[in-house]
Amino acid sequence: MQASGECERALKIYSGVCHGTLGELLQGPYAQDGELHIGLISLPVRKYSWIHFAPGEDGDIDLDLAGKDKCRQAIALYLQQHGKHLPSGRWSHDSELPLGKGMASSTADIVATIRCLDRIFGLTSAPAAIADLLRGIERSDSVFLDTHALYLSGRQRIVQAFDTPLRLHACYIDEGGTVETEKCAHPLLAHYQRHLDAYRDNLERALRAFAAHDLSGICACATQSARLAQGVIAKRHLDALLERQADFAADGIVVAHTGSLLGYLFVERPDAARMGELSAFFRGLGHQCRFAETGF
Repeated sequence: MQASGECERALKIYSGVCHGTLGELLQGPYAQDGELHIGLISLPVRKYSWIHFAPGEDGDIDLDLAGKDKCRQAIALYLQQHGKHLPSGRWSHDSELPLGKGMASSTADIVATIRCLDRIFGLTSAPAAIADLLRGIERSDSVFLDTHALYLSGRQRIVQAFDTPLRLHACYIDEGGTVETEKCAHPLLAHYQRHLDAYRDNLERALRAFAAHDLSGICACATQSARLAQGVIAKRHLDALLERQADFAADGIVVAHTGSLLGYLFVERPDAARMGELSAFFRGLGHQCRFAETGF
């Protein structure tokens, strides 16, 4: 009987989940409708944000989601859009995605919130509907998709989705500090204007690599994107990673362009010996590395 009661209580919980990113494979300018926009191809990672709702419990949304202003904003917009009223209940949340690091933590929180609301009301928000809601809240990543895509973060618009089954392995570090993404738009666009040709060449190579399912080529484009980004939000250890890349047989380098993460990309998972070598290298730089599998 006790187990039955616990099961009944568990069934009253509605949850939404969304993955984050490990920076971007590419970030750069994309021209549309006569304007230059920030385009990106995010690198999804198997780390997640969760939003939960327990109906009938004594909750206060302002307290339950304290510090989650954008989640509360998403709830208000969703209810207005669908003409719904939220039942009484308690919200809770958890996340493996630290704030301000370039892991799409804020967008993942919002998307998890929308998915939780869908569960509550028995609805399904299509990607276009999620993008529309995000447009009223923040510049976002494409974490609501289940495929890699070239995406305009300010317009919340999908330029091109890729069917390439892309699963890469990463060894990365956090250089420390946080970055406020919203403050980066103008410096990024000014930097793009100064280096348009290099950015356009790299984007064209990346699109060809995705079309050819060329994982090594995609990693090479990620490395070039990391180099180009040094003119805006520089990574202190990028030169050291570039210098040792061949020693570790890494296929590329990935960075959170508006964050504090950088690391190596591998098409094949590093073995235990290589993981030890990488760990020693990054420890020598003063950082503890992390390993992660990217993709969906």
